[in-house]
Amino acid sequence: MAAPLVLETLSIDKKKIHFFQSLPFFLFHGVGLVGAFFVSFKWSFLALCLGSYYLRMFAITAGYHRYFSHRSYRLNRFFQFLMALLGSTTAQKGVLWWAAHHRHHHQFSDQPGDLHSPALDGFWWSHVGWILSDHLNETDWKRIPDFAQCQELKFLNRFWIIPLSVYGAAIYFVGGWEIFYWAFILSTILLWHGTFTINSLSHVYGSRRYATTDTSRNNFWLALITMGEGWHNNHHCYMSSTNQGFFWWEIDMSYYILRVLSCLGIVSGLRKPPLDLLENKRLKC
Repeated sequence: MAAPLVLETLSIDKKKIHFFQSLPFFLFHGVGLVGAFFVSFKWSFLALCLGSYYLRMFAITAGYHRYFSHRSYRLNRFFQFLMALLGSTTAQKGVLWWAAHHRHHHQFSDQPGDLHSPALDGFWWSHVGWILSDHLNETDWKRIPDFAQCQELKFLNRFWIIPLSVYGAAIYFVGGWEIFYWAFILSTILLWHGTFTINSLSHVYGSRRYATTDTSRNNFWLALITMGEGWHNNHHCYMSSTNQGFFWWEIDMSYYILRVLSCLGIVSGLRKPPLDLLENKRLKC
């Protein structure tokens, strides 16, 4: 087992990008750029791209984030595995790696030691540099003890490339090159940057309703892109809530889907924030 991460500050030498490890990330972008000149456009292709994007965005928002990072609702072990399996197709590394690093972020949000603070480390690092860093490869097992005993999750955490490869190969063999480009290559690129906006842009652009110790903000447009994660100030105010849109006009598609799954008996114990706590933390105009 690798030694756990202990980060108090992120020095320049720790912000080293591992080129070989990051090569697939850059190749995806290269193929995405070049392919745009050779692949035809159809509305059906765009629909498949967005379908693949939002299917896997749900696995990140409802799975990697709200379930594995924050335990904001309950799943049995079978559906827990399926959620982690779907999340592994997002090319955002292993489920326990992701959740452990996110818990670290909440402990130090916008403070020295935060893994991806735009205020401290700039846009590039907070958006994508940190996930490509050679220094942040290992899973911090001490931050994820509640799931570290699940061998199937440890397997997916180590071999997340397998579900990703099977997903891509299935799309290629069923749909051919053009479908592969739209539903896998382009969709994955958009999924990366859609997810990463929460680390970067949602700490810079938007409004603040609640007093928190960080710069988190609520942003309607980012909420649409990320199925509800854009209500980031809400989330940092009460991180264990399943819903991140606290009011009816705050669109939170991940929560709506989880409500449906709750009605079907697949998920349970959806958590909501106490109203008195929310009122006490409101910023005074």
